[in-house]
Amino acid sequence: MEQYRYCAGKQLRCGYTTGSCAAAAAKAAAIYLLCKETPEVVSIQTPKGWVLELPVRRMEATTGAAIFAVRKDAGDDTDVTDGLEICVQLTLTPEAGIFIDGGEGVGRITRPGLEQPLGAAAINHTPRQMIAQEVQSVLEDRRYAGGASVLVFVPQGAQVASRTFNPRLGIVGGISILGTSGIVEPMSETALVDAIRVELEVLRAASAKPILMTPGNYGETFASDQLRLSMERSVLCSNFIGDTLDHAARLAFEGVLLVGHIGKLVKLAGGIFHTHSRIADARIEILAAHAALAGGGQPLIAQLFDCATTDAALVLLKQENLLEPVLHSLVKKISEHLQHRAGKMPVGVVLFSNQQKIRIQDQGARALLQYF
Repeated sequence: MEQYRYCAGKQLRCGYTTGSCAAAAAKAAAIYLLCKETPEVVSIQTPKGWVLELPVRRMEATTGAAIFAVRKDAGDDTDVTDGLEICVQLTLTPEAGIFIDGGEGVGRITRPGLEQPLGAAAINHTPRQMIAQEVQSVLEDRRYAGGASVLVFVPQGAQVASRTFNPRLGIVGGISILGTSGIVEPMSETALVDAIRVELEVLRAASAKPILMTPGNYGETFASDQLRLSMERSVLCSNFIGDTLDHAARLAFEGVLLVGHIGKLVKLAGGIFHTHSRIADARIEILAAHAALAGGGQPLIAQLFDCATTDAALVLLKQENLLEPVLHSLVKKISEHLQHRAGKMPVGVVLFSNQQKIRIQDQGARALLQYF
């Protein structure tokens, strides 16, 4: 792939996600079965808007079924799935519709609270859409009235999964098929923090008015679509909430409003300002501590420690009528940590969970929300 990003003076090559690989392999198999061609390269459309031309390899073919593979290329990003063959077995069906499942080396969901339901293959929503879209385009082009069954498998997926966060999330047996944009955009940690600082400095040069911080796409989408906030002075801080806040304070902005999913921002209640899971997790430990403060008994605390995700823990708290006091306790502690770190600069925080239909904010957020 010949797309690049420039970070801290370095040219870094982009790659493509496991989701893009699966979509390309599925499309190649559909072309083989319906067009009687063996493609060496297929073109797919990514959610980012880029068109990818990906090399494919035919592994096996029988009457009505074909297996194609695409080798994952993470570019210059550090990714344990780089080089894995993402394989798809596609079978034509008389029934309309695209049926997608995971096979060998693709994880299975064993705990509630994740994007896919219990028992489902760990193939996220966007890759499923990409696979269905690419296969459907071939079916329609060849005017095939039926559908297709798509089985994604990764021969070395189970081995590699042990080096990912999947086992702790209750995803067993393999890797996840991921990607919200279809593209892997490499950026070193230092370069990313530098890029955030540059963005803050550009905003400060324009005005000292407050800025909006979101850790990623979830927070940005919620702020824009649900809160209807102006995004003209927004910054994506990724996992570097502390570094971003420090630099914003040095630049003396008139305020910072932080909007993010509770699964990430809950860590701030423990004073964890670098929120990547490899640095620290403690989400469940923090929730359990606040549940105990709110009167939760030992059986509930034990159940919380068995939760794979924050959303799953929130369901338990709601069942015990402790959700509201725990959320208020959390946001109070988060607010204290944020204000201590920000010094004199006003700070506000909004936490949300679309899955649990939760939105809670601190007092500092009220005035900042009015501004945005």
